[in-house]
Amino acid sequence: MQVFIASFLVWVVSTNVGHAEERKPVVVTDAARKIHASGFIFDGHNDLPWAVRTDFSSSFDQADISKNVPKLNTDIARLRQGNVGAQFWSVYVPSETAKDGTAFSKTMEQIELVKTMVKRYPETFEMARTVDDIERIQKSGKIASLMGVEGGHCIEDSIENLRRLNKLGAGYMTLTHSDTLAWADAATDEPKHQGLTPFGEEIIREMNRLGMLVDLSHVSEETMKDAIRVSSAPVIFSHSSARAVADHPRNVPDDVLLQVKKNGGVVMVNFFSGFVHPESARKRANMFQVNRDLRAQFPLEADYKAARKRWDTEHPIERGSVHDVVDHIDHIVKIAGIDHVGIGSDYDGVSMLPEQLDDVSTYPVITQEMLNRGYTAGQIHQVMSGNILRVMRQAEAVAAKR
Repeated sequence: MQVFIASFLVWVVSTNVGHAEERKPVVVTDAARKIHASGFIFDGHNDLPWAVRTDFSSSFDQADISKNVPKLNTDIARLRQGNVGAQFWSVYVPSETAKDGTAFSKTMEQIELVKTMVKRYPETFEMARTVDDIERIQKSGKIASLMGVEGGHCIEDSIENLRRLNKLGAGYMTLTHSDTLAWADAATDEPKHQGLTPFGEEIIREMNRLGMLVDLSHVSEETMKDAIRVSSAPVIFSHSSARAVADHPRNVPDDVLLQVKKNGGVVMVNFFSGFVHPESARKRANMFQVNRDLRAQFPLEADYKAARKRWDTEHPIERGSVHDVVDHIDHIVKIAGIDHVGIGSDYDGVSMLPEQLDDVSTYPVITQEMLNRGYTAGQIHQVMSGNILRVMRQAEAVAAKR
């Protein structure tokens, strides 16, 4: 009955999509706080490591997250306020690193940066690889820390490099980032293969063998379908939303949502305004080509970031609100079911966030809005952590049989 209510409400809410200003701010109640505190958040994607690298010289002296760091969306106090119990930290490096042969080495540097963070704040973080690790660490009061490689360019077309990254702790790999690779088409670049090549399919099978989650955020629709066909374990979208709600190539179309349901996977909803607010998504449909053009013009990261900031200022979009994010949750529930949606915020990796979702302290606002729309406590906990934990257990079981 509750799922029916949620499905009905998504239709009601859809009449206001694109007009978040007409919807009132969400007020978090004691009931929602109690529900939120009785579970925990397992977020599929946070770019804090790259933000620390680019804005703070890879230094936790400069970005001491035991204190408030206003420039970041993430610090320890706010993680605690948001009740984050597990986090996939993205070990992202730009696609451009593939051109100068540094993608793999720089990804290893990002892995070391995550491990440095965990060692510096041992009272807060502990590295995790398995669901058993996550449950033990979370129950101890710490935040289980996992790593996700964002973009197959990082393995430099080498399955041995994939194995090395997994051995160092990478729990998933996003097959592409912004650019199409020699073996997989990206969502935001010209297609070359109409999905995966045979080598790309081999990579999927090896990830299944290793127990690495196959992440389909950033890939083309054809690559999504090929990967789901090949994978014997459930797939994830670590930070993507619903294309029917906001028409951006980074989001997941309905026919793929149905395949995710059959596969047993999970779509972890992204918070970036340019992906979740319908009009903003339309305006940002070509943003990755803009990024490529700006990176070609400004090869130094600081210069690129300044140019991108200027471009954003000259091409404004609307923030949207938490209502827009929950619209995406609703739609995925409607098409794929409550078992197949999660949270993948993209904090510290995006230029604009919806109102009431400014940082990692604000997850309880989502709990409240889901409660407002008729979800039960159990369903909320599924979205916040249960579904991705189930997917991980299934991937572990697949790997154990190989």
